[in-house]
Amino acid sequence: MKEASLYDRMENEKIRCRLCNHRCVVKPGARGLCGVRENRGGTLMSLVYGKIIAGHCDPIEKKPLFHFFPGTRSYSIATVGCNFRCTFCQNADISQMPVDQNRIVGEDMSPEEIVRQALRYGAQSISYTYTEPTVYFETAADTARIAVSKGLKNVFVSNGYMTRDCLEEIHPDLHAANVDLKAFSDRFYKEQCGARLKPVLDTIKTMREMGVWLEVTTLLIPGLNDSQEELKELARFLAETDPGIPWHISRFHPTYRLTDRPMTPIQSVRRARDIGYEAGLQYVYTGNVPGDEGENTFCHNCRTPLIERLGFRVNWNRIADGICPECGAAVPGVWQEIH
Repeated sequence: MKEASLYDRMENEKIRCRLCNHRCVVKPGARGLCGVRENRGGTLMSLVYGKIIAGHCDPIEKKPLFHFFPGTRSYSIATVGCNFRCTFCQNADISQMPVDQNRIVGEDMSPEEIVRQALRYGAQSISYTYTEPTVYFETAADTARIAVSKGLKNVFVSNGYMTRDCLEEIHPDLHAANVDLKAFSDRFYKEQCGARLKPVLDTIKTMREMGVWLEVTTLLIPGLNDSQEELKELARFLAETDPGIPWHISRFHPTYRLTDRPMTPIQSVRRARDIGYEAGLQYVYTGNVPGDEGENTFCHNCRTPLIERLGFRVNWNRIADGICPECGAAVPGVWQEIH
């Protein structure tokens, strides 16, 4: 355990957590909504510091990040816990373990060891992913600091519910993020995730202001968040924030507590991609549809094919120094040549 970051002491040994936008008030002996931060006698403790439940070296495309060092590997870690209660969570066995099973498990790994593992695997970055990195912020922040000193980049794959205080704390060491924008409806967020929409929109804007490379993912769930009106509003928000933000639209598969919905029709994913382009976004991708044209990168200016992918694999990449080789347009992203 380690004393948690970002909290205020209140009267009667209560604590207000400032890590995420739930801003839980935690009584002595109780835990926050995430299930992994506990008030022990007026001190907020992280119960998951260095307790790694998952560690794998993934393609960066799996995050998904398509415009951030494509073709490289990212050492990816998680602890148990999450500050959302998504009915469709794909990693519920670990994200909801502290709530569903009242268990906190993981292999003890220090930040130094996490960085050593990343270097051993030849990774170019460390991704804090699988569950919500905000809830294991202390592990992520300490690891990120060491990673930077060793020449590694740091990536958050997040629901975007962290506070601005949280982002400012890690900002110098956070280089990229993929934020799940799960819908453009506050009702969806309340009923399906146990959260609200506005804090996520604020996070997206804040990350762009801070210069964190940002990509956004939306899991398209039939009948819940896939109406054309809602998708147009979502795409318009992204385009107004920055038309160069890549938007990933992923196909839903029934899981966890949301098994009464069918898989997303492929044509719905493709239609959503069209809506993104119509709204003014420059780069829109289809996810969970291997072999689809929407996995590839085309120059937003001349439509020249720039990167061909199959699933999480980059087959070829023609982008050099962030420039389209045909028309010379700058392609938004953080690039390097693939050798």
